[in-house]
Amino acid sequence: MPKIALNFEDGITKIINGMPYEKVSDAAYREGINIPLDCADGACGTCKCHVKSGQYDPGDYIEDALSDEEAEQGYGLACQIVPETDMIIDILASSAACKVATETFPTTINAINYLSSEIVQLKVNLPESRTIDFLAGQYANIEIPGEGATRSYSFTNKSGINELEFLIRLVPDGVMSSYLKEKAVVGDQLNIAAPVGSFYMREVENPTLLIAGGTGIAPIISMLEAISEKKDKQPVKVLYGATLDENLVELERINAFSEKLDLTVNTCVSGQEDSQYIKGYVTQWINKEYLTAPVYDIYICGPNAMVDAVKDTIKTNEINCENFYTEKFLPTGV
Repeated sequence: MPKIALNFEDGITKIINGMPYEKVSDAAYREGINIPLDCADGACGTCKCHVKSGQYDPGDYIEDALSDEEAEQGYGLACQIVPETDMIIDILASSAACKVATETFPTTINAINYLSSEIVQLKVNLPESRTIDFLAGQYANIEIPGEGATRSYSFTNKSGINELEFLIRLVPDGVMSSYLKEKAVVGDQLNIAAPVGSFYMREVENPTLLIAGGTGIAPIISMLEAISEKKDKQPVKVLYGATLDENLVELERINAFSEKLDLTVNTCVSGQEDSQYIKGYVTQWINKEYLTAPVYDIYICGPNAMVDAVKDTIKTNEINCENFYTEKFLPTGV
């Protein structure tokens, strides 16, 4: 059965299972998701959506509902589309309008590992036999016990497993940081709402460039997990920078993907003079001498300044990209 990821305008994602020869709208309604729909006959266009990846039968419709130009751009009608493979579809409405509630999962902490003095790996388990399906690169909102607050962290693990992993940067007086350092113990209960986010791995069709700063490596690792399981594999380059040596974490895990992928990993450190790594910033590799493929799919996650610098360097050096996605670390207070 195909899996159908429905992405809503407010960043909420709901992944549902389709039945053989079942239309997307029918699958959605069977799951209690009221996507916009009027005629159900391909005549009104109310259920127009945008297909991001996957193969499908577009069905029958009239041009007033969907023009040839729109169809070429990847738009379709949910009341007519029959998935032939797993699909990712943008629904042109909010999750609230479609009566989709973000699901909250109870979890139990099973490990709090200090990967450096500033980065903690948090591992939690879902209840027995439960899993969370998400798109590689997406995040979860974690409720901090006793604080009435949540913080957002990208999944580091692959989708559909019982144990969830997150990389968390400790910040002075941060609510989550204080909880982890002063209160959290193995066995604590954490509520997690997921999946969320529009930064996720699309269908891999070109050589792929994954760029991370600091704990921005978390969704990149999840993406590497997803890419490594695909049959058709394009070359992948990872550019990974941090301020200090100790904050280049999970390198052994990242390099291990070389066993399954045509993978090149470049690391650098910007704020430590005696670094064992190359001194500087990830932008030093963004040039046509190093990036020799005619076109790339590019994913960037990290601090605002890094993301902006990378975007400017890509433009200045005329690096061609067919798909370009970014996720910045946005301030949430502490």
